[in-house]
Amino acid sequence: MNQTEPSAEKQIASIVASAAKQPLLDAAFELWRWRYRLDSIEGRPTAEEIRINRTLTPEQFSAKYRYERDHAHEGPMFDYLKRAHPHASDDAIRQAIITAVKFEGAAEAHFNWDGDFWDCIVRAVAQAAAQYPDFLETTYRDARNNLAYYMK
Repeated sequence: MNQTEPSAEKQIASIVASAAKQPLLDAAFELWRWRYRLDSIEGRPTAEEIRINRTLTPEQFSAKYRYERDHAHEGPMFDYLKRAHPHASDDAIRQAIITAVKFEGAAEAHFNWDGDFWDCIVRAVAQAAAQYPDFLETTYRDARNNLAYYMK
């Protein structure tokens, strides 16, 4: 790490502080969007986990990915959201994470590249938003950008 790069703690604190400015559900989605960056800062996956992941078949890797999504509320995401919203109940935090993950999954499931790419992104997130109507408009915007990044 060079001298101008902020420490891991500061990077995490900055991401958590940004999420803390939002309602619980939207904070859960923001932190979920940043999961890969947070994992990287925290040193996940480890070298051993990477070695193991490389040995997995596509089916095994898909199962592992599904498991991680299905249990996101039991992992580090819980601690990040608890830091962002320390007064929220543990059950509310778990439910917010579950909902955020399901919303992202719904947007991905609705994506069908049939026409203009951005129109397809907007349509997919709109369909997911109809299923999950309790997010802020800024979160739907972030979901569109996130989906576009991963589907490009």
